[in-house]
Amino acid sequence: MTAPQPLLDLNADLGEGYGDWSMGDDAAMLEVVTTANIACGGHAGDARTMRAATRAAAARGVAITAHVAYPDRAGFGRRFLDMAPADLTDEVIVQVGALQAMARAEGTSVRGVKPHGALYNALAHHAGQAAAVVEALCQLEGLPLVAAPGAAVVEPAREAGLEVVLEGFADRAYRADGTLTPRTLPGAVLTDPAAVAAQALSIATQQGVRAADGSWVDLPVRSLCLHGDTPGAVELARTVHARLEEAGVVLGAAL
Repeated sequence: MTAPQPLLDLNADLGEGYGDWSMGDDAAMLEVVTTANIACGGHAGDARTMRAATRAAAARGVAITAHVAYPDRAGFGRRFLDMAPADLTDEVIVQVGALQAMARAEGTSVRGVKPHGALYNALAHHAGQAAAVVEALCQLEGLPLVAAPGAAVVEPAREAGLEVVLEGFADRAYRADGTLTPRTLPGAVLTDPAAVAAQALSIATQQGVRAADGSWVDLPVRSLCLHGDTPGAVELARTVHARLEEAGVVLGAAL
């Protein structure tokens, strides 16, 4: 008997609006992805956007993770904040708790936590902030964590008994050390549908990708991210989804 092919989660960052300002086409993205990472008040998101996003995800049967971030709407959560560990723990708890409450109101639940932007990047190397986030998740009844392969937060999270879902990116260029090319550098964000689909397929079927310098980067991941704010995000997501299905990749929520 042939072993069943493992699922690959296709996730996107959604609900990234605030007040009358909106970003991206969440409804269209929810037709394609299997998990929605919903902003919950740090870099974006308020009561209205959280309710709309959780309601739409629930209607489509899409899993939800809390897209926590530094409290930095002005910088869209893409600036490092040297927060005290206790403050960061409390901030994560508050953001996740808000989304959990709204999800319950819409008859669904938050299945895990995916840090956003600068916080996500900090957890790759900042031991103090990694410990603070792990502490927050432990206090949140052990919610799973989405993280990059090799990130400093991975082992402490697992040692604390947390499930960790490793993630790759279809629309971001990689450096030879396995980290993402900073957005301040040319070519950091991939916007060509063929290139994004090719990278997605490489990650899905070969568990790795070519870095910008041509070297090979191993990415043993269970989830693949597409950013909802990337130019042409909906077209990219549809192209990736179609290419993966054509290759026989089974798509489904990781959590």
